[in-house]
Amino acid sequence: MFRAVVSIAFTFSLVVIHPLLASAQERVRVGWAAMTASHTPLWVAQEKRFSAKQGLAVESIFFGAGPPAMQALVAGDLDIVITSAPNVVNPRLGGADTVMILSIIPTFIDHIISAPNITTPEQLRGKIGSVNRFGSISDMGLRLSLRRLGIDPEKDVRIVPAGGNPERLAAISKNISQFTIMNEPFIKEAERLGYRDLVNMATLKIPLHGNGIVTTEAIIKSKRPMVTKFVRAITEAIHYVKNDKEGTKAVIGKYTKLTDPEGLERTYKNYTSVLLEVPYADPTGIKTLLDDMAPRNPKAASADPKSFVDPSFVQEMESSGFIKQLYRR
Repeated sequence: MFRAVVSIAFTFSLVVIHPLLASAQERVRVGWAAMTASHTPLWVAQEKRFSAKQGLAVESIFFGAGPPAMQALVAGDLDIVITSAPNVVNPRLGGADTVMILSIIPTFIDHIISAPNITTPEQLRGKIGSVNRFGSISDMGLRLSLRRLGIDPEKDVRIVPAGGNPERLAAISKNISQFTIMNEPFIKEAERLGYRDLVNMATLKIPLHGNGIVTTEAIIKSKRPMVTKFVRAITEAIHYVKNDKEGTKAVIGKYTKLTDPEGLERTYKNYTSVLLEVPYADPTGIKTLLDDMAPRNPKAASADPKSFVDPSFVQEMESSGFIKQLYRR
């Protein structure tokens, strides 16, 4: 199955392993989705060799969306997926043993972008909004944000799937939709084309894990040392991101192909503003999602948010002094 998954996924080789070191490094298969800077810690861990420092050889596989990556994880074809809260909650409610062990993006940092003639959130009523796909983090983020703004996403607007950021921007330009959810550097591009940056969703302070490290309880049981090493590599990468702006911008530019200095600066600030020094996957970031799902899903209504996260890896890094030593440098 793994070969089949890889054949339909766009595979990135994020690390070149020296032949003399390969035999000493432990292989870890990591899936990730969405070509956005929310994956910067993964890229930095590879570029700055924090993964190799931990003795890991990372095989990194890009998927177009979170659900296919999670299917590969549950099937045993991956060890770890970097993805959002919905892609942890939905499989677990269905009986899988998926669990988030570290939070990378603990809240929504996207913006609601609208057609130029929409100047207030109230004017979104009666309009069509576009998201990546139903059940994706963009879908969840837009619906939750609309509710915070006093707009019922089920009754006051119509939401349609349109694909990634470029496709959603195209949907607005063709008037297929009149508003959407976007992140940098696409926000800047939308503004350049005359569309309105209507709402910065970070200001709504909705707790929900937009990206984090996800694995399964079975993998934790069988490969805990490997998972621990990967968590440490990502945590050191987060420290680097927060403390070396120019180096991080270079990595973002390499993987996103973004070369515009202003775009890189905006992207860096947008993502790094929410990174946590001690990156616990807070159950509150799961509860937001469960509460939203509860009216439609009895399993979500009765689920314990704490069962979807495993704080032990971050606890170990904190108690051992690993994180404190990083920020003392």
